Amino acid sequence: MPFTYNRTIRFSDTDAAGVVYFANVLSICHEAYEASLEASSIKMKDFFSNISVAFPIVHADVDFFRPMFCGDKLSISLIPQKVGVEKFEIAYEIVVDNVMVAKAITRHVCIEVSSRSKRELSGEVMQWLETNRRDAPERREKKV
Repeated sequence: MPFTYNRTIRFSDTDAAGVVYFANVLSICHEAYEASLEASSIKMKDFFSNISVAFPIVHADVDFFRPMFCGDKLSISLIPQKVGVEKFEIAYEIVVDNVMVAKAITRHVCIEVSSRSKRELSGEVMQWLETNRRDAPERREKKV
């Protein structure tokens, strides 16, 4: 896998049953996405506060195989893929103790902020996609 993000489940990630609240899994996946952008030398402030271009999520999907608990050490593999001139998807594989506990997908569309119309992916994003493609050498992020 090209990029791996490590994270520990915190109490605030869990619900009253003591397991990770379902919506928090997408938040954790977004942390992995942000970490992969940073690892590719993309400046977060510029990327997420760009006044001309944005990359909203237009689809999200999560499958849960096992519960995740406070203290679990997650390893999240992130695999982005271009799916059109203006779209990309990110597949996430979430593992605890070498067991896959969940999979997620987010689909992003590049838009011009002022018109909200689709536009081609930027060179910066194309480079990030290339760096993190499925057959790229594995890259790891330090533990958070």
